Amino acid sequence: MINNIELKNIATYDEAGTSLNNLKEINFIYGANGSGKTTVSNLMNNPQDVKYRDCNIIWKDGYIVDTMVYNKSFKETNFNSSNHIKGVFTLGQATDDDIKLIDEKKEQLEAIKIQGTGYKKKLEDLKGTRESLGKIQDLENEFKEFCWTKIYKPYEETFKEAFKGFMQKQTFTDKILSEFANNQVTILSIDELKKKAQTIFGETPKHLNLISTISFDELNNIENEDIWNKKIIGKSDVDIARLIQYLNINDWVNQGKGYLKDDNICPFCQKETITDDFRQQLEKYFDTTYVDLINKIKKYQQDYDLHSSNIIEQLNYIEHEQKQNNNSKLDLEKFSIYIKTLISQINSNKENLQSKIKEPSRSLELTSTKEQFENIKVAIDSANEEIKKHNKIVANYQTEKTNLICAIWKFLVKSFEDEIKEYTKKHKGLEKGIDSLTIQYNKKRQEYRELSQEIKDLEKNVTSVQPTIDEINKLLNYYGFLNFEIVPSQTEINQYQIKREDGTLAQETLSEGEITFITFLYYYQLTKGAVKEDEVSNNRILIIDDPISSLDSNILFVVSTLLKKIINDVRNGISNIKQVIILTHNVYFYKEVSFIDGRDTGRRNDTYFWILRKNNKVSKFYPYDTNPIKTSYELLWQELRDKEKSSNITLQNTMRRIIENYFKILGNFSDDKLIKNFEEYEEQVICRSLISWINDGSHSISDDLFIESHDDTIDKYLEVFKKIFIFTDHEGHYKMMMGIDELNI
Repeated sequence: MINNIELKNIATYDEAGTSLNNLKEINFIYGANGSGKTTVSNLMNNPQDVKYRDCNIIWKDGYIVDTMVYNKSFKETNFNSSNHIKGVFTLGQATDDDIKLIDEKKEQLEAIKIQGTGYKKKLEDLKGTRESLGKIQDLENEFKEFCWTKIYKPYEETFKEAFKGFMQKQTFTDKILSEFANNQVTILSIDELKKKAQTIFGETPKHLNLISTISFDELNNIENEDIWNKKIIGKSDVDIARLIQYLNINDWVNQGKGYLKDDNICPFCQKETITDDFRQQLEKYFDTTYVDLINKIKKYQQDYDLHSSNIIEQLNYIEHEQKQNNNSKLDLEKFSIYIKTLISQINSNKENLQSKIKEPSRSLELTSTKEQFENIKVAIDSANEEIKKHNKIVANYQTEKTNLICAIWKFLVKSFEDEIKEYTKKHKGLEKGIDSLTIQYNKKRQEYRELSQEIKDLEKNVTSVQPTIDEINKLLNYYGFLNFEIVPSQTEINQYQIKREDGTLAQETLSEGEITFITFLYYYQLTKGAVKEDEVSNNRILIIDDPISSLDSNILFVVSTLLKKIINDVRNGISNIKQVIILTHNVYFYKEVSFIDGRDTGRRNDTYFWILRKNNKVSKFYPYDTNPIKTSYELLWQELRDKEKSSNITLQNTMRRIIENYFKILGNFSDDKLIKNFEEYEEQVICRSLISWINDGSHSISDDLFIESHDDTIDKYLEVFKKIFIFTDHEGHYKMMMGIDELNI
């Protein structure tokens, strides 16, 4: 049950706020439109909404009970354009034995709850006694502050995701102690945790492709060839060899050889010095061995150009692709340096290769690119290892996330192991006296959970959504709504639809009054069941905000009658509804629903009243232990005098109230005494009808009650009403209250 509701800094409730204090089982709240009633019902419907952060709901003994809110949002949620309504499970198929067994289990459950509450109170009292000495409280506060400043704050940004749900001092401290006692995972270093957190706690990771590996063997082999150190010259046993080698003009002669033509003119001095013998000596000097070596050099150069170009192209592609990847595992800074160095080395080698072709007799050494290739290979291999780890996380994301969070808490409690041990040692010494009571309390909690589940399982076997359909249709038919009905959905399991007589769906064509009425009937059935099978027997609190949208007397009377039935069940303790809070702006509805028994006008321990007023745009609750909105006897007669302004139902009800107040209380007449004054049977029936309302009250609807009376019928009621005063010698009072001098009979 709710003890208090505090509203502050929301809608028309200011910073000072206002409260509904000392709420009872039955609570009536009257307030004009715009006074802030809907804010109350919306708060109860969704108290976790951040806009209600300054509001508060205080529960009796700290036990939170399911709340069922009826307001505008309820209608919009359940009667929208989808044409489907969630089914309501009730114990409609249960046998008497089933219900008896469930009721017995519920009684056992309530007994366990009472015992558990008793243990809890003893625990709180015992803790309070010790805390009054300041020992436990001081120790807990000191440790709580330590956990917050030394553990939470330094790691708040890094491990914020792991701290979710524990971002308050008390919850964080409790979590630290729980993890210290139970966490058995392997300890990881802070660097490992941070690295994993970057992947797992960021955006949901996506699969990454491995970076292609590159083969550098061909390039390395060419660079390591012995031919680069070898001086390639002509044959030494030819006559001209000695001069060529002496002058070291081997390469110059080789190049000049290409300029020789078929005549005997030297291409350099332009004189006729080229003889056939000279040509033969040149051919012998630059023989096939020499030519083969030159061709080999040229082939190596071509291969080197080809392989190096392919490698650089692949490396540039990898670099570009990884730069576009925000989640790249490659060390791009180092990788780019390696590529630049490699390109520089390759370009240098290309120049040397070209020189070797021009001057084969030169001995040279190519720059080895092996070290850069190794650096690049290590960088790619390292990145691929990280990618494999990353993809493993992607494949098992939720498991990896859970494991990481566990590892983070393990790291924290391990890092501050000594301080936590010291605290638990001191705390255990102070708490030794309440350990036994704690065990008993926890045992009762476990018994409660197990028995509660057993009840849910029992109910699940006997619940159905069909009885709700039958009940709603019965009420619709009884109160004259004959052109539509509730039927099971043909497409959705355990859902309803509204159909007209011709079979068409009616949800979008219902009038406002029809929607209001059927919505309330649906809610009324929901209070006796649930949309989930295992929640049928849950205790619940009803918050009903303005169920009457107009002054339609039919709907007003029916809704108030149904609510009176709920209220009486709550008062008699025969319902799993534990508390009712009714809010309305309709004074007629307020009078009707709060008028439970004409003789019950004093204070009740189970009922309280409030008026919600808004002054200067600020809303305040004003409490009353008796009903502050009473039907004045004079106002009742005024309604009869102005009968043209009132509906037939209102007039019938007014006559009933006058008879009750004047004859039952003031005049002390019995029912039979009043009725026997009439000789005609029809008039006796009408008189009994008026008086029967008093006795039937909210318990039932009498068989002779006409919900909608014709004008000639109401005239007969008025005539009988007048004769009651005449036949009982109270015509003087009638004339005075009606403001007339003579009676017309």
